[in-house]
Amino acid sequence: MHILCVIPARIGSSRIPHKPLQTIADQPLIRLVAQRALDFGFLDHVVVATDDRRVADAVADLDVEAVLTSRGHRNGTERTAAVAKLPRFAAAEIVVNLQGDEPFVSAESVAGAIAEVRQGASVGTVGARLDQPKLHDPGTVKVFVDSSGRALAFSRGTRPTPDVREAAVLHHVGVYAYRPEALSRWAATDPVEEEITQRLEQLRPLSYGEHIGVCKLDAAAPHGIDTLADLHEARELVSAIN
Repeated sequence: MHILCVIPARIGSSRIPHKPLQTIADQPLIRLVAQRALDFGFLDHVVVATDDRRVADAVADLDVEAVLTSRGHRNGTERTAAVAKLPRFAAAEIVVNLQGDEPFVSAESVAGAIAEVRQGASVGTVGARLDQPKLHDPGTVKVFVDSSGRALAFSRGTRPTPDVREAAVLHHVGVYAYRPEALSRWAATDPVEEEITQRLEQLRPLSYGEHIGVCKLDAAAPHGIDTLADLHEARELVSAIN
């Protein structure tokens, strides 16, 4: 089964200027993510989708392809869908969206999202152990999962609706796998109000009835880079390891 991995990397960021080019251990963030995707060994084609030539240049000597995409894309899903539609990627049976600010994402997470699609979901994603202090943190996105492993809701709050009261609550990890047709539907539909309010694009396919399967991890979520504080913490973490 041919798997296309797209790493969307937008140069503009309200929180971290030129985020894909920020360095950790003297390596641009986008380069670390691309190299990690290559190291997994089970992704057939890795593409960096960006709106800036400098990002493409940062991965030029790696065994990945860089595709310049429109600056008009509103999110990583739209950027991923634009790449997946290119004729040279028509053979892809599963498309993975590996966010360009997840340098520590695990192979287990990506493989787990892919497995959800192979088992019948339109979209696969990942939920990690949610530590109690993060339950009330609006910066931590939660996914509410039923007993069959299907996503019922995503939220920055604790319990968004009464119907998820009995659901398991996990820390959502921003890794997605899609059937190509599901990705096309997601990108083609209009944003929903809740998506805009919470700034959670995954609420769109859920609202339109897509089956989103969630791979459950026992471990805590990997360290993503959403804020300058996250970036500084990642640099300290890598420095301590080295």
